[in-house]
Amino acid sequence: MTLLKVVVSLGLMIYLLSRVDLAVVGAAIRSANYAYLVLALALYVGAVACGGLKWHILLKAQGVEVRFLSVLRYTFVGVFFNNLLPANVGGDVMRGYGLARDTEQVAESAVSVVVDRLVGLLAFITAAFVSAVVVVFFAGQSQLMVIVLASGLGLIALAIVFAALLSRHVRAWVERLFQLKWFARLAPLYHRLSDALAAYRFKFPQLLLAFCVSLLTLAVSNFANYAVVLALGGGIRLIYIFLFNPLIAFVLLIPISLGGLGLSQGAYVFFYGLVGVPVEVSLPVSVVMQIIIYITSLPGAVLWWSARRKDSSQPAEIEPQMHPEEIR
Repeated sequence: MTLLKVVVSLGLMIYLLSRVDLAVVGAAIRSANYAYLVLALALYVGAVACGGLKWHILLKAQGVEVRFLSVLRYTFVGVFFNNLLPANVGGDVMRGYGLARDTEQVAESAVSVVVDRLVGLLAFITAAFVSAVVVVFFAGQSQLMVIVLASGLGLIALAIVFAALLSRHVRAWVERLFQLKWFARLAPLYHRLSDALAAYRFKFPQLLLAFCVSLLTLAVSNFANYAVVLALGGGIRLIYIFLFNPLIAFVLLIPISLGGLGLSQGAYVFFYGLVGVPVEVSLPVSVVMQIIIYITSLPGAVLWWSARRKDSSQPAEIEPQMHPEEIR
């Protein structure tokens, strides 16, 4: 599977690079304003830190007492593994695993990662819907009406899923669906997931706070993208970044590439092409953003490796041997 993802990533990159004048792309990257690139890097690090803060809020709501610095450490580890495993999903697994080892609360750590992902997706699709409405009805981009409809339906669907998992009243209605033959097989999975999320059932203020922090995370990430655009000479309006950046994040949930490489670049080219941004502008932005993500993930690699060495250096515990008299 890893080899297949490498092939997909390389294939997508080769296809995209074949569509542009490489001399133009190379010139844009070489002449970049490095002050803006440093700003973009700092903003993206801030976005990762905001993501760690959101996760910390959700952990405290569940009663898991862990230091924010520990949560931030596992968040950066997750960013690192996003580059090696299927984007977003692989990083979630690794940060949840690290936290579970730290706190010895396996179930709570796993549930917090699931809720963290659901809250993030809900915030991202909300931002995409609002941005699409602004672009279509106030900026006159009527050709993007399909994004308004798609993001609106996605928002409704995610809100229903969230309500079905957390609300007892909605759960009672959902239970009726499982009386149908087609849905009966899904009943055990739904019950296990709903029961696991019960710790958040009456934590609406914390969930709302996490939702707002997730919007802040997205906004900081959007400005990091815009700083890259400015570094490469402009060509993409900020409102389009607010519209397409959350949609690109949804595309990266598809686990067909290695760390989203190639898939991310294709998403940039496709979405920004809808508003007339040439591939010579969108592709360099996506490549530079990918490099910034790699650089941001390096602390996660160091933290993961140092923890691994620390574990391997600790001597194994030897159980004391009992004397025969004690056995008797």
